[in-house]
Amino acid sequence: MTQRSQKQSRRKPPEPAEVHIDRVGSEGDGIARLDDGTSLYIPLTLPGETVTARPMQSRGDGWHAFAEIIADPSEARVEAPCRHFGRCGGCVLQHWRDAEYRTWKTRLLSYALKGAGFATPDPLPFVQGLPGERRRIDFAIRRLAGRIVLGLHEQRSAEVIDLTDCLVLHPALMALMPPLRALLQGLKAIQREGSLVINLLDSGPDMLLRTDAALTLEDRIALTTFANQHGLPRVSQVGVNDTPETIGLLRPPTTLMSGVAVRPPPGAFLQATAEGERAIIEAVLAGMPKKINNKTRVAELYSGCGTLTFALAKIIRVAAYEGDTATFTALKQAVNQSAMPGRIETFQRDLARQPLSAKELRAFAAVVLDPPHNGASAQMGQIAAAKVPTVVYVSCNPATLSRDVKMLASAGYKLASVTAIDQFLWTARLESVCVFRLG
Repeated sequence: MTQRSQKQSRRKPPEPAEVHIDRVGSEGDGIARLDDGTSLYIPLTLPGETVTARPMQSRGDGWHAFAEIIADPSEARVEAPCRHFGRCGGCVLQHWRDAEYRTWKTRLLSYALKGAGFATPDPLPFVQGLPGERRRIDFAIRRLAGRIVLGLHEQRSAEVIDLTDCLVLHPALMALMPPLRALLQGLKAIQREGSLVINLLDSGPDMLLRTDAALTLEDRIALTTFANQHGLPRVSQVGVNDTPETIGLLRPPTTLMSGVAVRPPPGAFLQATAEGERAIIEAVLAGMPKKINNKTRVAELYSGCGTLTFALAKIIRVAAYEGDTATFTALKQAVNQSAMPGRIETFQRDLARQPLSAKELRAFAAVVLDPPHNGASAQMGQIAAAKVPTVVYVSCNPATLSRDVKMLASAGYKLASVTAIDQFLWTARLESVCVFRLG
């Protein structure tokens, strides 16, 4: 802990105060100010509301606070549809009327781009997410007093909400919750805590279990039996050695990406919803150069298992770069088994440590990048220096998007199109596709 953070942690919280909520911040909290100008970040509050707030925990130069009384509720406040809302850390904005919620999300993206130096359309195109679409979940597991708790963390807490229902989760995954509890209850490998990642593939739910002890023979038999009973193509486990092991493989764990069967590694990153994935692909393809011939090539950075790769390869030659070994292996195998290996080249490369140089990038008519949440700062300077005619940036974080594309603005790029995609319904996260062209 730094000296500054130690001093902040020792600060005494101010007394409760009546404050006015000015706006909702980028993490979904209402933001207000005390009389001395100190910022308060107050979950579950909305712009225009008057609340009595109790500061609880230091947060930067301000305080995380709790709304004890909402004296003047906003007209945009609605009853949250989920009974877990307010405790569960998954959703933070179910209490906001849909129109205002959508406006806020599009403004997050608009402000991020304007801050980087780009003019944005008004209204900004928005693809709305719907309940029951989420096909990936990362559950926390706790064994408390001999009972298994399975769910998501509470707001800003290590405690876990025992979920028995979830409005955003795909019904096929929600249906697994009761039998999963029974399975986990009997596993000796979960002594105090664990986690569970499930990806809903086209071949069924693919499960990766993390435990805090080694699996017994009985555990392995129970996991394999569960997979067989509930149609899981694969069950994998990560234990104390942190290396995934396949416990049961009933059939190939595959999912189709633009018609190509891909076998993702256990716990792989996939787009959160099928509908969101389709919207991302559509926006990326629309951003490709208008004139494409047999020699035109696009560099796809952070390609993952091929979500965009195979869609792009139908219209343009692709050089796909991915750093993670297991993910890259899945991509390469899918390319080799597809009908288009001649249109896709694959390269394993850690773009944070070894970004493509401007010289390498000049061979491409376009660059498509879909970086992780922390963005692609190491790579963006090289892209801007290369003067690649078209850059398509797929982002899940408006803040790092703004930081990264500021380099494109300085290099003379213009924003040609932008699409906001609400894959993460009722959260503060927002997916987007931005197309930049030089000149």
